[in-house]
Amino acid sequence: MSLLVFLLVGLVAGALAKAIMPGSRKEPGGWLLTMLLGVVGAFVGGFAGRLVGVGASNFLGSVLMATVGAILVIALLRLFDRGGRGRPAL
Repeated sequence: MSLLVFLLVGLVAGALAKAIMPGSRKEPGGWLLTMLLGVVGAFVGGFAGRLVGVGASNFLGSVLMATVGAILVIALLRLFDRGGRGRPAL
């Protein structure tokens, strides 16, 4: 997969993950961070997919795997973000 397509998958997956799990206004945003979230999600989704024996062979499958990975990344970040309250923010 070329770098441009990989970044495009990351941008689409990050935007979908943020639409599925919207956050508060104090969470950082922007298209660059959304793309980074999707790229990290692609790595996480690809790793998790290989663990269970699922792979993506086309663009739509790649976006789906990256979106699932990005949702997992968002959930983990929110789990460990204390938000200054002294307890996990769920």
